[in-house]
Amino acid sequence: MTKFGWKAGSEQFAPTKLLTYAMEAEQAGFDLLAVSDHFQPWSEEGQAAFTWTWLGAAAVKTSRIGLGPGVTCPILRYHPAIIAQAAATVSQFAPDRTYLGLGTGKALNEYAAIGAWPEYEERKKRMCEAIELIRALWSGEDVTYEGQYYQTRKARLYTPPANAIPLYISALVPESARLAGEYGDGLFTVGGKKTELYQNMLQQFEQGARAAGKNPARMPRLIELSVEYEQDIDGAIQNHLKYWAGTHVPALFNRKIYTPKMSEENGKIVTPEAVKQSGCMSAFAEDHLKFARQYIDLGFTHLIFHSARQDQRAFIEAYSRDVIAQLRKPVSAKAA
Repeated sequence: MTKFGWKAGSEQFAPTKLLTYAMEAEQAGFDLLAVSDHFQPWSEEGQAAFTWTWLGAAAVKTSRIGLGPGVTCPILRYHPAIIAQAAATVSQFAPDRTYLGLGTGKALNEYAAIGAWPEYEERKKRMCEAIELIRALWSGEDVTYEGQYYQTRKARLYTPPANAIPLYISALVPESARLAGEYGDGLFTVGGKKTELYQNMLQQFEQGARAAGKNPARMPRLIELSVEYEQDIDGAIQNHLKYWAGTHVPALFNRKIYTPKMSEENGKIVTPEAVKQSGCMSAFAEDHLKFARQYIDLGFTHLIFHSARQDQRAFIEAYSRDVIAQLRKPVSAKAA
């Protein structure tokens, strides 16, 4: 059964307000939330609270909704042992609801915080080591790890996870999707690209999973989708450009873009039309239903909706009522 999530935009909203929205997302029936983990926001006017503190607060203020970072980088400004400990602690407050989303990071966060930004191939190798170490520590046993990048000496999590924590790996290209299948418990990506790309990514993900002896049919495939559902589409797009334009520029891989101001300058090349093409921007529920169903038909199991609207309460309530409720109906009911 497809699950539906809400993107908690920690780059746009102060942590207390975002926590209130998280509680409202649960009340509205969302199945999970994914919160950004940034050291710096995309915009100088943005926010950048510490995600792991926020997740602890969200865990105790909710009781049903799944939660985790979408995604965190465990290889540079964080040591993987600390991420293992952080996720384990959140799971104590939210057993059976906690997941860990991992990615290879952005210069905006990593280079800015520690002055290092290796090439992708090194970051990928670091990621594989980090995953191995995190899983070992989650066992609750002593771990002496001798990796190329990370070492521990009889390290132990004396407060291990309350239960098994699924580990979802971020991928934007097919090669990374194969790694997600091989090393992770699921795939985490973003929407707005051509159908052929996702078909290739999912194929590579499945191949990676099978190579590791896993059944890909049982592995979640999460995708974050940009949506705006209101009458004032232009205003919503302006909010997207104000807080999130940096997501459209090569800050993921470019050392030169490592401050919000640099992100803003590069983001000026992003047009409203580009934002519209990256997701579904419509005041009509039918358009959103069609948009979401194409990803369900591709094989994604978890759809996470991200709106840049300032009034998140209105978005949460309307989207849950008009879109998600319809998506949950069986095919036979939809056809009737």
